[in-house]
Amino acid sequence: MNAPLSRREAIRSKIMVCVEIVDTGYVDARGMPSPCHVWTGPDSGTGRGGYVDARGMPSPCHVWTGPDSGTGRGGGYPRMSLDGQTVAVHIVNWTNEHGFIPGKKQLDHLCRTRRCIRDDHLEMVTHKQNQKRRDAAMGVPPRRRRKARRP
Repeated sequence: MNAPLSRREAIRSKIMVCVEIVDTGYVDARGMPSPCHVWTGPDSGTGRGGYVDARGMPSPCHVWTGPDSGTGRGGGYPRMSLDGQTVAVHIVNWTNEHGFIPGKKQLDHLCRTRRCIRDDHLEMVTHKQNQKRRDAAMGVPPRRRRKARRP
Protein backbone atom coordinates (compact mmCIF):
# COMPACT_ATOMS: atom_id res chain seq x y z
CA MET A 1 0.00 0.00 0.00
CA ASN A 2 1.29 3.48 -0.88
CA ALA A 3 1.92 6.00 1.86
CA PRO A 4 0.02 9.30 1.57
CA LEU A 5 1.86 12.18 -0.07
CA SER A 6 3.43 14.82 2.13
CA ARG A 7 2.07 18.36 1.73
CA ARG A 8 5.16 19.35 -0.28
CA GLU A 9 4.75 16.37 -2.63
CA ALA A 10 1.00 17.02 -2.99
CA ILE A 11 1.61 20.65 -3.97
CA ARG A 12 4.37 19.64 -6.40
CA SER A 13 2.12 17.04 -8.08
CA LYS A 14 -0.81 19.50 -8.30
CA ILE A 15 1.47 22.02 -10.02
CA MET A 16 3.11 19.58 -12.42
CA VAL A 17 -0.26 18.39 -13.79
CA CYS A 18 -0.60 21.72 -15.64
CA VAL A 19 3.03 22.13 -16.73
CA GLU A 20 4.39 21.65 -20.23
CA ILE A 21 8.16 21.49 -20.66
CA VAL A 22 9.00 23.71 -23.62
CA ASP A 23 12.49 23.90 -25.05
CA THR A 24 12.79 27.59 -25.88
CA GLY A 25 16.59 27.55 -25.67
CA TYR A 26 18.87 27.64 -28.65
CA VAL A 27 22.44 28.26 -29.71
CA ASP A 28 22.97 30.92 -32.40
CA ALA A 29 23.98 30.28 -36.03
CA ARG A 30 27.70 30.55 -35.17
CA GLY A 31 27.28 27.78 -32.60
CA MET A 32 27.82 30.22 -29.73
CA PRO A 33 25.59 30.04 -26.67
CA SER A 34 23.92 33.26 -25.64
CA PRO A 35 25.09 34.97 -22.42
CA CYS A 36 23.85 33.67 -19.09
CA HIS A 37 20.63 35.13 -17.67
CA VAL A 38 19.61 36.80 -20.91
CA TRP A 39 16.44 36.26 -22.90
CA THR A 40 17.84 35.93 -26.40
CA GLY A 41 14.63 36.88 -28.22
CA PRO A 42 13.33 35.42 -31.45
CA ASP A 43 15.91 33.85 -33.71
CA SER A 44 15.42 34.62 -37.40
CA GLY A 45 16.15 31.04 -38.41
CA THR A 46 13.98 29.16 -35.93
CA GLY A 47 11.46 31.74 -34.73
CA ARG A 48 12.29 30.79 -31.16
CA GLY A 49 13.94 32.62 -28.33
CA GLY A 50 15.55 31.04 -25.33
CA TYR A 51 17.13 31.06 -21.93
CA VAL A 52 20.67 29.83 -21.51
CA ASP A 53 21.77 28.64 -18.07
CA ALA A 54 25.02 29.45 -16.24
CA ARG A 55 26.84 26.63 -18.07
CA GLY A 56 25.86 28.07 -21.46
CA MET A 57 23.41 25.25 -22.13
CA PRO A 58 19.84 25.80 -23.33
CA SER A 59 17.43 25.36 -20.44
CA PRO A 60 13.79 24.45 -21.24
CA CYS A 61 11.02 26.41 -19.52
CA HIS A 62 8.32 24.69 -17.45
CA VAL A 63 5.33 26.56 -18.87
CA TRP A 64 2.08 26.67 -16.90
CA THR A 65 -0.86 25.65 -19.11
CA GLY A 66 -3.58 26.39 -16.55
CA PRO A 67 -5.31 29.70 -15.77
CA ASP A 68 -3.44 32.99 -15.54
CA SER A 69 -3.97 36.50 -14.16
CA GLY A 70 -5.48 37.91 -17.35
CA THR A 71 -4.35 40.45 -19.90
CA GLY A 72 -4.33 43.68 -17.90
CA ARG A 73 -1.34 45.47 -16.39
CA GLY A 74 0.81 42.86 -14.68
CA GLY A 75 -1.20 40.08 -16.30
CA GLY A 76 -0.08 36.77 -17.73
CA TYR A 77 1.26 35.25 -14.51
CA PRO A 78 0.13 31.68 -13.71
CA ARG A 79 -2.60 31.24 -11.08
CA MET A 80 -4.02 28.23 -9.26
CA SER A 81 -6.33 27.50 -6.36
CA LEU A 82 -4.61 26.16 -3.25
CA ASP A 83 -6.61 25.57 -0.04
CA GLY A 84 -9.39 27.81 -1.37
CA GLN A 85 -7.07 30.74 -2.18
CA THR A 86 -6.00 31.91 -5.65
CA VAL A 87 -2.22 32.05 -5.64
CA ALA A 88 0.63 32.76 -8.06
CA VAL A 89 2.00 29.38 -9.15
CA HIS A 90 5.63 30.48 -9.59
CA ILE A 91 5.66 31.88 -6.03
CA VAL A 92 4.06 28.72 -4.59
CA ASN A 93 6.56 26.54 -6.47
CA TRP A 94 9.54 28.62 -5.26
CA THR A 95 8.28 28.62 -1.67
CA ASN A 96 7.59 24.89 -1.81
CA GLU A 97 11.14 24.13 -3.01
CA HIS A 98 13.24 26.89 -1.34
CA GLY A 99 11.26 28.33 1.55
CA PHE A 100 9.94 31.74 2.56
CA ILE A 101 10.42 34.84 0.37
CA PRO A 102 11.33 37.88 2.53
CA GLY A 103 9.03 40.91 2.38
CA LYS A 104 11.42 43.16 0.43
CA LYS A 105 12.15 40.55 -2.25
CA GLN A 106 10.44 39.46 -5.47
CA LEU A 107 10.96 36.64 -7.94
CA ASP A 108 12.48 37.61 -11.28
CA HIS A 109 11.94 35.36 -14.31
CA LEU A 110 15.46 35.05 -15.75
CA CYS A 111 13.99 33.49 -18.89
CA ARG A 112 11.61 36.50 -19.29
CA THR A 113 8.65 34.09 -19.66
CA ARG A 114 5.89 34.98 -17.20
CA ARG A 115 4.20 31.57 -17.42
CA CYS A 116 7.46 29.72 -16.62
CA ILE A 117 7.49 28.20 -13.13
CA ARG A 118 10.84 26.40 -13.23
CA ASP A 119 12.58 27.31 -9.98
CA ASP A 120 16.06 27.62 -11.50
CA HIS A 121 14.64 30.17 -13.98
CA LEU A 122 13.59 32.32 -11.01
CA GLU A 123 15.82 34.48 -8.85
CA MET A 124 14.98 36.37 -5.67
CA VAL A 125 15.75 40.07 -6.21
CA THR A 126 14.70 43.49 -4.95
CA HIS A 127 11.95 45.44 -6.74
CA LYS A 128 14.56 47.87 -8.12
CA GLN A 129 16.69 45.03 -9.56
CA ASN A 130 13.58 43.49 -11.12
CA GLN A 131 12.64 46.81 -12.78
CA LYS A 132 16.18 47.34 -14.12
CA ARG A 133 16.26 43.83 -15.62
CA ARG A 134 12.80 44.29 -17.16
CA ASP A 135 13.84 47.61 -18.72
CA ALA A 136 17.10 46.12 -20.04
CA ALA A 137 15.22 43.19 -21.60
CA MET A 138 12.77 45.60 -23.27
CA GLY A 139 15.58 47.87 -24.52
CA VAL A 140 14.56 50.82 -22.35
CA PRO A 141 17.52 53.10 -21.48
CA PRO A 142 18.44 53.21 -17.78
CA ARG A 143 16.75 55.91 -15.73
CA ARG A 144 18.83 58.81 -14.52
CA ARG A 145 19.10 59.41 -10.82
CA ARG A 146 17.66 62.59 -9.41
CA LYS A 147 20.05 65.12 -8.05
CA ALA A 148 19.66 65.80 -4.36
CA ARG A 149 18.11 69.15 -3.50
CA ARG A 150 20.25 71.64 -1.72
CA PRO A 151 18.76 73.07 1.45
